[in-house]
Amino acid sequence: MDDPDCDPVALATTYRLFGVVNPLVAAWGPVYRQRLRPVLRTAAAAGRPATVLDVGAGGGDVARSLARRAARDGIDVAVTAIDPDPRAHAWASAHDGDAGLTYRAAASGELVATGERFDVVVSNHVLHHLGAAELSGLLADTAALTAGVAVHNDLRRSRAAWLLYWIGTLPVARVRTFLRFDGLLSIRRSYRPAELAAMVPAGWRVERQRFFRLLAVHETQRSGTDRPGPV
Repeated sequence: MDDPDCDPVALATTYRLFGVVNPLVAAWGPVYRQRLRPVLRTAAAAGRPATVLDVGAGGGDVARSLARRAARDGIDVAVTAIDPDPRAHAWASAHDGDAGLTYRAAASGELVATGERFDVVVSNHVLHHLGAAELSGLLADTAALTAGVAVHNDLRRSRAAWLLYWIGTLPVARVRTFLRFDGLLSIRRSYRPAELAAMVPAGWRVERQRFFRLLAVHETQRSGTDRPGPV
């Protein structure tokens, strides 16, 4: 789906199905509760809307889910979803579903250049798409963009993860979507903990998660409540 000439129908179907698959495989619930919510509450306590940036947001499903979680917790939040791919931007903007997010066709470096800052910066399944120089650039950008915490949530490579995904996506094997092929490729391209830890700069830490997940985390502040704990 990174191919600019890929099947537009399959691409749109993939964006739609991300809203079904990501809640099952990305495990944002614990990440939100333990790492994002404390920072958002700190911002809200200062009497202003908390700000969230989703980098490489694709169809925007993760950004919208974080906005819903914050709303359920009574946190006033402004969420911005960016993606440099105009196809992703167009699809996400057209499928906001009254979530009230801001969608921008932009790369993280553009926001750094204009001096923007956010309480929380996140990405979902982005790191494994990047070469070493691109990864370094993204981490530098997101560290500069966050006033609180940056969390990159990604896959953790393993044979078991690949096999379970292969089995789990059999129902969509004949559907016109990139979900199955690209998902299996993404697992093969993803990192093991030691591999990613060797690539992140000082100030970042890599955390192994259950359900074949990895987090790359950068914090500029800590809250006195809801402190991160074991997952």
